[in-house]
Amino acid sequence: MGDKRPSPGVRVNRAHEPSYAAGPTFSKLRLVLEPSGLAGVDVAIVGAPTDETTSYRPGARFGPRAIRTADYGGGSPPSDHHMDLGLDPYTVLSVVDYGDVPVRPADALYNRDRIRETVGEIVAAGAVPVVLGGDHAIAYPDVSAVAEALRPATVGIVHFDAHADDAEDVWEVRYSHGTPLRYLVEEGWVRGEHVVQIGLRGYWPFPEEFAWARERGLRWFRMDVVEDRGIGPVIEETLEMLARCDHLFLSVDIDVVDPSAAPGTGTPEPGGMTARQLLRAVRRLAAARGFAGMEVVEVSPPYDVAEITARLAHRVVLEALSGLALHRTGRAPAPEDPTPSAASG
Repeated sequence: MGDKRPSPGVRVNRAHEPSYAAGPTFSKLRLVLEPSGLAGVDVAIVGAPTDETTSYRPGARFGPRAIRTADYGGGSPPSDHHMDLGLDPYTVLSVVDYGDVPVRPADALYNRDRIRETVGEIVAAGAVPVVLGGDHAIAYPDVSAVAEALRPATVGIVHFDAHADDAEDVWEVRYSHGTPLRYLVEEGWVRGEHVVQIGLRGYWPFPEEFAWARERGLRWFRMDVVEDRGIGPVIEETLEMLARCDHLFLSVDIDVVDPSAAPGTGTPEPGGMTARQLLRAVRRLAAARGFAGMEVVEVSPPYDVAEITARLAHRVVLEALSGLALHRTGRAPAPEDPTPSAASG
């Protein structure tokens, strides 16, 4: 057999490079590093590689890179046809990778401000930010930046998490990954009644945090309620609860999923959602209402197994993009197998 390598001087076609080759952008998206490059963009994916306020196991700072590369596809431009929705989100939406926020190690407040500025740049350009965390402290700058840019319109939060993240402080740290919901509400970025939490379980928050949440009007579905009612009815009720909000922000802490499907996280809590439930929920919310911003947080690669947590996080983003694309088209889903007989072969 002859040498199949290209001869010197021959231009190599890189249009079909796999996900693991060349630059690690999300789904091989075009990389944009300046605000001027956001003109005409619908969605910008940005990394927030910071975990300075993690209270248990650190490592989420490596999350953005892991999520970006957790894809067995490839090719440029990217193409991902959603078999349930009958569309390719990348043919409907203009999506770019905006790189990472310029963070500074060990400086949580500096990083908070840089995240807020970067998300603000995306919203100011008319694009939807999708932020790859990082620990859940990034929710404060993410949501506040979106809320400020969209005022006087209101923003509601659908918060998927094992934990309520509404403590007054964590180990006397005010802006922590366990406190963002409290300060988003107390500082007036969102109204308490515009927050719905899904998947709470375990042994925190304590009664005092629940008391604060009740006083402020937050609503939640504990994990046993999700299990008893089913994720479909829970999401429909969530949409009804937030029907008067002008915009939705989707905040997904990967520890909402049971550790059997998402072990790579800093505070795993047994008894969580299935991967399938989370993907269905995110897709339905995005398809029904669209969203003004999104974050996927607490993916901690040092504790992952065979990259299954990072792959789930990648698919959470892809489901949200597919749902948003369907919402923008204004049509109903067009599944490849519309009948039970076809689906069963």
